[in-house]
Amino acid sequence: MSTRAQFDAAMAKCKEIFLKKTRDYGTAWRILRVPSLTDQLYIKAKRIRNLEETKTQKVADSIDSEYQGIVNYAIMALIQLELPGEEELELALVKVEFLYDEQLQIIRGLLERKNHDYGEAWRDMRMTSFTDMILMKLLRIKQIEENEGQTLVSEGLDANYQDIVNYAVFALIKIQESLEEVH
Repeated sequence: MSTRAQFDAAMAKCKEIFLKKTRDYGTAWRILRVPSLTDQLYIKAKRIRNLEETKTQKVADSIDSEYQGIVNYAIMALIQLELPGEEELELALVKVEFLYDEQLQIIRGLLERKNHDYGEAWRDMRMTSFTDMILMKLLRIKQIEENEGQTLVSEGLDANYQDIVNYAVFALIKIQESLEEVH
């Protein structure tokens, strides 16, 4: 299966979860400021890293569900960055799906460009490196937020959130591939 097909399959699962949760909870996440979404992403990535290091787990949430959560929280952050502050908190499901798909198209394009230039180097990375890269991006985001969004030569918040989505999707692809090898 091609990387694009694998990306689309992983993102379809993430989107399905996102839309089901939107049906259950509405868009309550809209109350969160972007730094709060960054902190939620950080918590999920730190949990994954802790599970990787300790090899023990006391909460039933799987690592792949945490990566799916990372994808969806990063997309929430990207949507929050785009929406004007006066936008309604509660958004219609059709609008939320449109906004999600809009971010998905941007992220897919980024993946294809980087995958071309880097020659699918991510396929040779260790799973723990995806977690570390996500944590590093989150620390960068926190610093940019502390600098009130100002950077001198670095990419902005959106580029870092987009990279986080792609690293999480790479992890989801590798998890899926390892499950397929077992069967």
